[in-house]
Order: sequence, then structure tokens, then C-alpha cells
Amino acid sequence: MDRKRLIQVIIPLKLDWEPYYYVPSGVDVAVGDRVKVNFAGRFYTAVVSRVDPEQPSAEINILTCGKPEADALRIPQRDIEFWRRIASYYMCTVGEVYRLAGPPLRAEEKDERKIELLTKRAQAKSELLEKARASTRTKASTIIKLQQELQEIMRLLRREKGIDSSATDALNLNLDIKFSPAQDKALLQVKEGLSQGKSVLLEGVTGSGKTEIYIQLACETLKAGKNVLYLVPEIALSRQLEERISAVVPFVQVYHSRESIARRNAVAANLRREDVPYMVLGTRMSLFLSHHNLGLIIVDEEHDRSYKQDQPAPRYHARETAIMLSGLHEGCGVVLGSATPSLESAYNAKVGRFKGVQLKEAYYQGGEASVQIIDMVAERKKRGVVGSLSRKLIDAINETITSGGQVLLLRSRRAYSPSVQCSACGAIPRCPRCNVPLSYHTTPRERLLCHYCGWSAAYTGACKECGGELQPIGSGTQKVEQEVQEIFPQARVGRMDSDIGPDADTIRSFAKGDIDILVGTQMLTKGFDFAGVALVAVVMADDILSIQDFRADEYALHLLEQFKGRCGRRGTPGRFIVQTRVPDHPVLQRLASSGDCSQMLENSLEERRLFSYPPFTRMIILSLRDKYLQRLENRARALADSLPLAAIGPYAPVNDRIGGEYVRCIRILLPRDKGLKAGKESIYRAVRDFEAAAHVPVAIDVDPV
Repeated sequence: MDRKRLIQVIIPLKLDWEPYYYVPSGVDVAVGDRVKVNFAGRFYTAVVSRVDPEQPSAEINILTCGKPEADALRIPQRDIEFWRRIASYYMCTVGEVYRLAGPPLRAEEKDERKIELLTKRAQAKSELLEKARASTRTKASTIIKLQQELQEIMRLLRREKGIDSSATDALNLNLDIKFSPAQDKALLQVKEGLSQGKSVLLEGVTGSGKTEIYIQLACETLKAGKNVLYLVPEIALSRQLEERISAVVPFVQVYHSRESIARRNAVAANLRREDVPYMVLGTRMSLFLSHHNLGLIIVDEEHDRSYKQDQPAPRYHARETAIMLSGLHEGCGVVLGSATPSLESAYNAKVGRFKGVQLKEAYYQGGEASVQIIDMVAERKKRGVVGSLSRKLIDAINETITSGGQVLLLRSRRAYSPSVQCSACGAIPRCPRCNVPLSYHTTPRERLLCHYCGWSAAYTGACKECGGELQPIGSGTQKVEQEVQEIFPQARVGRMDSDIGPDADTIRSFAKGDIDILVGTQMLTKGFDFAGVALVAVVMADDILSIQDFRADEYALHLLEQFKGRCGRRGTPGRFIVQTRVPDHPVLQRLASSGDCSQMLENSLEERRLFSYPPFTRMIILSLRDKYLQRLENRARALADSLPLAAIGPYAPVNDRIGGEYVRCIRILLPRDKGLKAGKESIYRAVRDFEAAAHVPVAIDVDPV
């Protein structure tokens, strides 16, 4: 009788152990194979993590798994090791990482119908182009237009197919970048840091040409036979960057959640081809593709909070995880870039953990933006305000669009109004599940919406308490867009926020000059390169400056400095206007001073040191939820008392009720010393023991932002 072969598997569940299964008789398995398993009465697709492990010490009932899935891609052992490192650092289970990272997409799931249609369009356009070239009557402009249309169709076709190039294409990259002396110097220093095996922090002012340095490094990496991962914080930014990069690297692969399943499948499958080079441009989720032979990881706008996964576990940060991933690929370097680096990265460069490189000169000289702070309290007193805009800002917008320039208007709140209030009794409708004011939306239909849990109700305009009339309070992007259209009826106005999404057509239209004024949320502050922008303005900066967090000033400075950098990018001076009720705020004074932020960095670091905040400590936040407040209070106190180390809390966060459940948090600060790993392990054990005893889940957030 054949001896049953034993394996261990990773199941996409929160399990601290890897279950054992027998392999069907006569079936071969290997680490990384995917098999169907029955666990606690339910079937899951598991990943084989060990073959022929030691027999379990305890008596357990071991079931037999299914055969390996023949059409599934095998997960390399390197990827499983990557999952284990993430689970260890972010204090979660490997199963939770697997649930986020896999299973990898199947190779055959391409959208063949779409590929067929694009192929036919390309053939038809190519024939039309050939006829135009053969005719002596065809204008040169017509031929150029047909060429551009064919290139766009081919770009879409490549994206649907995945990589459609040979290894030879990588050696003939269309590289024609003219660097300034400052860029040449920075590039040399970046290479020096990478050769030393250090992660490099490239701090370059907006418009200094960091992207060109990234592309140069990427091309050199590809020519050396290695692959490249280029991370961006937002989907909208990837869409504009794709067009810039694909002109140089035609086989760039785009990977983010807004891509179709077919496109993501194609990218995931083609990355398995050892004979084909690749460059992936994507958001944080692209870290979990099955990478091989990586030579370079670029983390653009490394300070951006979008790189942090809030939920579910693992609550990872793409910056730290990218460095973790590079350690699994021999000779893989990491370049972190920003005009306003995070304080943690700046500190790491200061103490020598990172190689710090500075690029302080804009590529186009003379394009600095002047800063104007408008005191809205004073303006309202002298009746100098129309709706959300001061007359000073209105005049500036009018001057800009009259002279052919474009305008970006930042309002950090979406919707028409952040809340509504009854004019009779003063009641403010709140979310029944989160206890926060409901936002008033006018499009696509009138409704009240919770921006935390998504609860919504039709807007009637009448107060449920007394029947009085509800009045909008404040303004969001929808209202600002409406006001701008009314004030400037001749202007072409657009909007970009999460209600609309990072719409590629809007970005392209604005880049081509088809939109004069673009209103939007923080999406506008990302690393877009719009040549025609001459004025950027913050409609209401107070919401940005009043965040309740020890990083509040840092976040505000990042956001406003990045937004300021959207104008004056082609050597033409730009204007940056900020409307606020607190013109003396230190962040605004720093912006107006136009000096470097080295002293502000030193002051912020000293404050962090004084209060034992990161980067001098590691912060961990434990969160519990319950629909019954008193029970939650009791459980949170019991958890705090059971922890082996001193903790702050439990305390109620700013938003203490979300989705119908109350929230309580516990904060732990661990010294960054040799005892850090042991301290995290002891906290993790205490949390798991508490969960088992109290039958309540606890969310663990390592390095929260």
C-alpha cells in the first residue's frame, strides 16, 4: 500500500498555522501549486507551502486535498517568502497576505473579442494611412493625425494582449532625453547610491525632471537584462505617465484596479515569461505580481498617503514593502522620489540608512510660482467674496484664462455641500451608522450620502425632525464647479473627484487645453505635468490645515507644496493662491517664505523626538469595533490591560462610529532598538490570545499614517 504523501497549505484565512493535507494517490505536487481543500466544511483554493513536512505533533484529522489545478500558474517560492515577510512585519497571517495577493490570475482569461476588434481597427487604420501616403493630394497634417490614431490603437492593443514585444525591443529603446547639468549630477549620485546597495531618496523640486531620471534608470536597467517596477500612488497619475513612458518603453505594462480583468490577467501571465523583459507601471497592488529578475523599483511621490493600505490586513505601506521586495531580488535597487519627502524618509537619509540626493533646480528656469495668501475673514468683512471665491481670486482666474492660461482649483471636499442643516430647528442630518454629517450630492441625482460607509438616502429638502427647510452648509467640488460656471460662463469647466473617478478623458482634455478651469479634490495635487497651467488655487485651505493628527502640518505642507508645483512648469512664472481663515498658520507662512524647509524639518524632528513619535519609535494601533458601546469599552480595557507593554488608551478616534459600529483604539509606541522584533511578537501573541478568549477580532495597524 502506497504511503500517503503529506503537504502543508496556505489558505486565504486568518490562520496562525498552515493546515496539513494528504495528496491523492499517484499525484505529483510542488510548492506553489494551487489545490482545492476542504477546511471547516468550506472549500478554498489553497497554495502548497511545504511538501513532505514533519508529521504534526498533535492528533488531527487530516483530509485529502484535490489535484493541482492544471490551468493555474504555479506560485514561485520567492513569492511565498515575500508573503511571509509581509505577514511578520505587519503582524498578520500569511493567509491574509495570500487573500490580498492571490491567487494569481489565469493566463487564458484574455478578452479575445476586444483584441480581435482592436486588431481589425489597426489593420483598417494602417491601410488608410498607406493610401494617404500614396496620394499626392493628402496634406501632411492628415498623415500625422492618422499616424497618431494608429499609434493609439496599437497602444490599446498592446495593453489588451500584455507584453507583445521580443527581448530585442528592450535593447532598442527610443531614448532621447536631454538632461540639465543638475539632472546629470543627480543621476550620477543616484547610481552611486544604488551601487552601494542603498535605497536612494531623490528629493527634487517640482518641475526639476525627476521623471526623466526615473525613465533613464529604467532604460539602463532593461538594457542590462533586468526588469523594472514603477509605482505611483494614484490611478489617475498612471494614465498620464503611461503616455510619457510608452513613447520610450513601448512595452510598458499598466496594472491597477481600474484595468479590466483581461488586461490584468495578461500582465500577470506575461510577467512569468523569463525570455521577455518588462516594465510595470502600477499602483501599490502591483507589488504582489509574480516578479522575477527585478533590477529596479521606483516609488514616485513616496510621501503620498495612498501608498498605505488601510483595510483589510495586511495594512502595508508600499514604500516599506517595495524595499522588502527588493531584498528578494539580487542587485535590485530602490529609488524613492518626491518634492516633499515624508519625514520618515528624510530622517532615514539624514542618518545614512538611505542615500539622499537633492535636485533643487527646476528644468525650466524662471518658472517659479508666486504665492498669495488671501484672508477670507477680512474679505468677507469688506464684501469681497462671491460664493466660495474671493474677488481677488476671481480677478486672477479671469486674467489667466483671458491670456490663454489654465487654472486648477483645489477643494478638499467632494459633493455639493459637506452637510445640510435645518433652518428652523438647526438639526443636521447624520449617518445612522456612523454618526457623521451626511454630505449633499446633486449629481447624478439629489441625495444625502455618508462618505465613510456609503449609506445614502434621497434628498427631500425637508427636515425629518420638524419639517423645516434644509439648507446646504459649505461647499464641495460640485458646488464650486457650479459657481465657477456661473461666474465664468465663457470658460470650459471640468471636475475631477472620486465621484467621477480619475477619468482619463478629463485628464487628456485638460492636457490638450480643451478645459480652461479644472475643479477637483486632492487628485489634482499629484504629479501631473500640465504645460498650460498658469494658476493654481486652494478654495478653502482650513480643512487641510485642521487635521487632528501629529503629522497634520507635514501632510498639509506635502499637499500644498505638491499643488503649488502644478504651475509654472515650462519656464513661465505661475501663481499660487490660497484662501484661508488662518493666514498666520505656520504652514502657510512657510509656503509664502519660498525658502527651503530644512529648518522646518529640524523643528518637526525635534518635536517627534520629544514626544517619542515616529521616526524615533515604531507605532502600532490596535482597533476594536462593536455595535454595543459599553461592551466595546469593557473589551478594549481588557485588551489594554492584557498587553505586555505600556499602551495609550483605549480612546475614541475622531470618527468613533463607522458602519453602525463604535470604534476604540489603543496606541503602542516601541523603541527602534534590538528589542523591536521581540516587542512586536509579544504584542501579537497577546492580541491573538485575547481574540481567542473574547471571540472578537482586533485590527492591527503597524506604522499607521
